[in-house]
Amino acid sequence: MIHTRSGADALAKRDVVVSPGTGNRHWGTVFFGPRSSAERQPGPQATMSELDANETIVPHFHGVTMFQLFVAGSGTIGNRGQVLQPLTVQFKDHHTAYGPIVAGPQGLSFVAMRMYTGNSEPIYLDKPGYRERLEQSKRRHLTSEPVRFSTEPVLKSRKEVTWETLFADESDGMAAQVVRLGEGMSVQGPDPRAAGGYYLFVGNGSLIHGDEELPQWSMVVVEPTEEKFEIRAGANGLEAMVLQYPREERAGW
Repeated sequence: MIHTRSGADALAKRDVVVSPGTGNRHWGTVFFGPRSSAERQPGPQATMSELDANETIVPHFHGVTMFQLFVAGSGTIGNRGQVLQPLTVQFKDHHTAYGPIVAGPQGLSFVAMRMYTGNSEPIYLDKPGYRERLEQSKRRHLTSEPVRFSTEPVLKSRKEVTWETLFADESDGMAAQVVRLGEGMSVQGPDPRAAGGYYLFVGNGSLIHGDEELPQWSMVVVEPTEEKFEIRAGANGLEAMVLQYPREERAGW
């Protein structure tokens, strides 16, 4: 199945939420599925968290493999204070701890994207019993350099489609790429069946799917049951993250 979600429509339903780890109030947006789940449910799950200025999320892990995109504001991650700037791509295997995440003085916004809805509730390392909830995993925790986007006239006038690989693992098909297309251009996306399907995230410009034009911060999910997907740019071009999930027997595909 192919799922689409307009970023503009999703953000129109932004709401105040309470962090389960700190009790802090910040802002949350749901793109697909529930905000958090303790069990397997059909379909993808994607949420945005917009942290308040100088807010901290303590170290934790989730039971579902995911990509995260840091899309606005600034901050740091990890005990060494690795700097986060837009647009930074993060990949995390299931049951792989990360953090703390500390927002800068202007806040920090990030999107968590999972190919299926599963055990996504955060398990905090400062709470008792977290070790009993760990499972075997590759424990990959990868963070890209910030992706830079084109100005509107440069993007619109591009003459060739370009692909840039941020990271990849041939052993299970996991990959994060940036695709850049000029006005009205199109290109075949990766084979969804080659791994665990993928997300397309509109970082700049717009993406056309059928009769729908998906603006910045929109998402398309191409599940691994699909045969192909055409990536088509809107009138001002398109720069998108193509986030391919690993093959996982535990994912049920």
